[in-house]
Amino acid sequence: MAFNLVLVHPQIPNNTGAIGRLCVNAGASLHLIKPIGFDIDEKAVRRAGLDYWDKLDLHVWENIDEFFEKNPISNNAYFATTKTDRAYFEVEFKEGDFIFFGSETAGIPQEILNRYEKQNITIPMTKEGRSLNLAISAGIVLYDAIRQNYQTFNKA
Repeated sequence: MAFNLVLVHPQIPNNTGAIGRLCVNAGASLHLIKPIGFDIDEKAVRRAGLDYWDKLDLHVWENIDEFFEKNPISNNAYFATTKTDRAYFEVEFKEGDFIFFGSETAGIPQEILNRYEKQNITIPMTKEGRSLNLAISAGIVLYDAIRQNYQTFNKA
């Protein structure tokens, strides 16, 4: 898989379903870090992911420590947050990178943002809003990563 989207403690099933559908269409893997605010078999997830859910390369982790233990993170990851000024389009994504998004209510835990401060990215917004929908944010960043690596994008 070209890219890995990581959702840390997602809370809204429709967003996770839409992101699952996004991942299938983009050839990306989806990693869900527990605790999750819903059952991933919930109707809303299936409805949003529709007939895509069974095609999804899905990985569910018991906690963030298990994820980091099995997936060594160095310069191969970016952490989406509203708490930085570095725009997502200022980084050079590479195939296999992990792109982290936090829960809809709390974002990525501050200790993780601090640990990987130089890899924090944001989507520029006006002062009128505080954040974008999680699924929209994931789509914006993932498809820029694909744009940057389009020559090797597998459309098959």
